[in-house]
Amino acid sequence: MNTIDNSSQKRERGLAKMNQVYGFNVQPEHVTGKYMEMTVDHLFGEIWTDETIGIRDRRLITIGVLGALGHFDLLGVQIKSGLARGEFDQDFVRAMCVHLAHYAGWPRSTGINQAFEAALAEHASLFKDDATGQQS
Repeated sequence: MNTIDNSSQKRERGLAKMNQVYGFNVQPEHVTGKYMEMTVDHLFGEIWTDETIGIRDRRLITIGVLGALGHFDLLGVQIKSGLARGEFDQDFVRAMCVHLAHYAGWPRSTGINQAFEAALAEHASLFKDDATGQQS
């Protein structure tokens, strides 16, 4: 297999995995250069496709890191995706916030809580019963 075929396969695999994880993917024509290659081809085409760690576990690891670093905008993406995929319910999300507060720090947990609650509210507006995920 040549490098072009391998790169093309990584791109396809990466875009498919990104769509599976988040329900969307980036359009290669909108992201140019090495960043696209590193994000889609490497991160999603190689790292996220390694089945040693499942999607839910990867998401939990990512949420912990994002919360600890204070990247609250990206937390919302993770929480909304986890809710949409049925990986979490509202009680789990709120318990996760309290748990993170004790490790990431109470001041930082205010932003974590705001991101989590915004994601829960958005999810609830899409679904009739946000606890069961029953679509309206």
